[in-house]
Amino acid sequence: MKLLTKTTNSFLAYAIIILLIAAPLFYFICQQLYIYETDEVLHFHKGAFIQESHRNFTQNDIDLWNKYNHEVMIIPDMGVRKDSIVGKMIYDSIAREKEPFRVLYAPVDINGKRYTYTERINLLEMEGMVFSIAGMFLFIIIILLIGIILISKITAVKIWKPFYDTLNQIHDFEIDKNKAPHFIPTDIDEFDRLNKSLEKLIEKNTAIYQNQREFVENAAHELQTPLALFQTKIDTLAQLDLNKDQSEVVASLNTDVSRLNRLNKNLLLLSKIENESFLEKSTIVVNDYIKKHLDFFSEQADAKNLTINTEFTSTLTINGNPALTEVLINNLFLNAIRHNEKNGKIIITTLDNELLFSNTGQDTPLQIEKLFNRFSKTNSASQGNGLGLAIIKKITELNNWKISYTFYNNLHSFSVKF
Repeated sequence: MKLLTKTTNSFLAYAIIILLIAAPLFYFICQQLYIYETDEVLHFHKGAFIQESHRNFTQNDIDLWNKYNHEVMIIPDMGVRKDSIVGKMIYDSIAREKEPFRVLYAPVDINGKRYTYTERINLLEMEGMVFSIAGMFLFIIIILLIGIILISKITAVKIWKPFYDTLNQIHDFEIDKNKAPHFIPTDIDEFDRLNKSLEKLIEKNTAIYQNQREFVENAAHELQTPLALFQTKIDTLAQLDLNKDQSEVVASLNTDVSRLNRLNKNLLLLSKIENESFLEKSTIVVNDYIKKHLDFFSEQADAKNLTINTEFTSTLTINGNPALTEVLINNLFLNAIRHNEKNGKIIITTLDNELLFSNTGQDTPLQIEKLFNRFSKTNSASQGNGLGLAIIKKITELNNWKISYTFYNNLHSFSVKF
C-alpha cells in the first residue's frame, strides 16, 4: 500500500469513527435541549394562566376554557401538590395514532378552590426538526471532512513528490550503466538530506565498482600473455621423453592452465559485455545453430553416456548479437552436461519465443538466490569456474531477455524467454 493511500485511509477511518459517535450524540443532545425548552414553555404558560386566573374566573369560564382549549385544561383537583412534567404517548385523533407529548400537571387555586392545571405539547414536530438539524449538521461535517481529506491528499502529493521521484530513480538505477540519478531540488530538509546521502552513497559505490571492473579487466588482459607462454612451455614439456610420474605432473599442469585460460576468457567476456562491446545484432535461427553444433556437444556428453533429445516444436528466430547468442547456447549446453549424472539425459526444446534446456542431475532443486552469482558453485568438486550462469544472466539482461530456473519431475530446467 502506498504511503499517501495509507495516510488518507487513516484520516478516513478517523472521520468515520467521529461521525458514528457524533451523529447519535448530536441527536440526543438536541432532543434533550428541545425537551428542556418545551418544559420551560409549559412553565411559562402556566405562569401566564395564573396571572389571568386572578381575575374573577367562574366555573362557567372554566367550562368554556376547557371547551375551546384542548391542549390546556383546568380539571378538578387530582391531588397534585407541585408542578410535575411527564412524557406520555397520547392518541391523536387527527393523526389517528399515538404520538409523544410532554404533559404538565400543576396545582392552581381559582376563587379559593383547588384545581389541576394540565397542558400538553406534541413532541413529534421536535423530532422532525431535530432530524433536519442533524441531517444538515452531518451534511456540513461530511463536506468538511471530504474537503480536508482532498486538500490533505493534494498537499501531500505535492509535498511528497521529491520523495517519490527519488524512489523511482533509485529503483531504476543500475550501477553498471554509468548513469547517476539526478534528484529534483526540494526545500524540505529531510528529503534534501536523504538525496545528498544517496548521492554520496551512489558516488562512492560507483567508484568502487568502476575500480573493481577495471582491475578485473586489466588483470585478465595482463594474464593473457603469461598464460599463453605457460601453455606453450607445458606443450613443449609434453613432447619430451618423460617418465610416467613426470607425464602425470605435466598433464595435471595442462589441466590447471586450461582452467585458468577459460576463467581468464570468461572474465574478459564479462568485462566486454558490461562495456557493451557487442552492439551489432542480426536475425538468428536458434534451431539451425543447435543442429549445426549438436555433434560437437554429443562428443562432450559421451563421457557421461548422456542422451540428448531435441524437441523443436517451432522454429525459434531471435534478434541478437551472434557472438553473445553463441556463448549463451554453449554455456547452457555445457551447464547441462557438466551438472548431469551418468547415463542421464538432456532435453532441448524450442517454442515460439522460448529456449528450454532440461537435464537430469541431483535430486534436489538448486539454490535460486545464488544460482546466477559469479563464482557460485553448487558442487565444489565441479570442473567449472562458476561464471557460466553469470555470463548467461548478463547476456539476457543486456538483450532484455529473461532467464529462469525450475525443478520439476527430477529435471533441472533453464528457460530463456526472448
